[in-house]
Amino acid sequence: MGPYPELYFFIKAECGRGCVFLAPDNEQPVAFTLEHTDPGSKARAGVLRTAHGDIRTPIFMPVGTVASVKGVHQRELRDDIDPDVILGNTYHLFLRPGMDILEAAGGLHPFMGWDRPILTDSGGYQVYSLSGSRKIKEEGVRFQSHIDGSRHLFTPERVMELQRSIGADIIMAFDECTPYPCDYRYARRSMEMTHRWLDRCMAHLQVAPPLYGYEQLFFPIVQGSVYRDLREASAEYIANSDAPGNAIGGLSVGEPAEELYGMAEVVCDILPAEKPRYLMGVGTPVNLLECISLGVDMFDCVMPTRNARNGMLFTSEGTINIKNKKWEADFSPLDPMGHTFVDTEYTRAYLRHLFAANEYLGKQIATLHNLGFYLWLVREARRRIFDGSFPAWKDQMVQKLDKRL
Repeated sequence: MGPYPELYFFIKAECGRGCVFLAPDNEQPVAFTLEHTDPGSKARAGVLRTAHGDIRTPIFMPVGTVASVKGVHQRELRDDIDPDVILGNTYHLFLRPGMDILEAAGGLHPFMGWDRPILTDSGGYQVYSLSGSRKIKEEGVRFQSHIDGSRHLFTPERVMELQRSIGADIIMAFDECTPYPCDYRYARRSMEMTHRWLDRCMAHLQVAPPLYGYEQLFFPIVQGSVYRDLREASAEYIANSDAPGNAIGGLSVGEPAEELYGMAEVVCDILPAEKPRYLMGVGTPVNLLECISLGVDMFDCVMPTRNARNGMLFTSEGTINIKNKKWEADFSPLDPMGHTFVDTEYTRAYLRHLFAANEYLGKQIATLHNLGFYLWLVREARRRIFDGSFPAWKDQMVQKLDKRL
């Protein structure tokens, strides 16, 4: 406890929103509080405390890959969507604007004018997607920039340094995301290398302190493709790292939904209950609800924003393709539930007109709607977990969300 135990307990007691207290004797910071577990499922509600504020779980994180949630002003994001946390990407931020600019700005938060929590993906998935221009070895990954063809090397140590420079509240281990389908032997070798990379990440964080005066929460990543024994082994290894939170990677890469849910359940049953669980890159509204029921706490996905730009709206009654002619003279609001201001200020006929005229405002309106809906969905799930109605509500919502309107 150190020479001043009374001071330690005072600081711990007084630590409010936006503070992560550092435990003595090199213990991990206590960052997550599990508030309630649903008696009819494995769904949970909790609070993850970070240097830039609290994250109430379950939570969906809008994707702000290059320091911007595409098509959304930070003011709209803060005041209308109101997410507790957003996501940035190390690979893309490394290429543009670069670490010199981010460090000169004081990190990603002041650079993009965002004072709430940020999580950074380590870039492992982006490197995986560059299958034609990268080489994976024990040292790390050599790749070519998709922007100008320049060559770079990402090692576990380098990726930790980059995330220190970015200054995100939650930073991810460097891993290899295996494709689907994936040979068992390759999946095993990849998983074992990911574990060795994890050890290197953690060792480097011990000698590379944060740059901006606050702690960053480090999450390792479970891998193992869709092989149950590999997922179990990886989850055990990651759990033993005793990090502040844990992530599940390598899913939502083309496998059937039943494989996604099966692997998520296997891993959640092993990862410690007192730490948040983050399922990376997932997914549809149905995916979110089903995985919440299995014990997942955190999600991110480009689907609400990318699909919005193509005219797909997610609603509590089903999915709308706003480009269809059937909406041409439909003067009802986008969504009478009114998750954001666009839902009641604009009609379906008007939004269809904007898409038909190729007006960018249409994509912006659709994006605001979809993000608002996703945030409503996880917040309503959280409320239902507390009041005990989550399983029945989830089953009803899944049936509605599967409909095409």
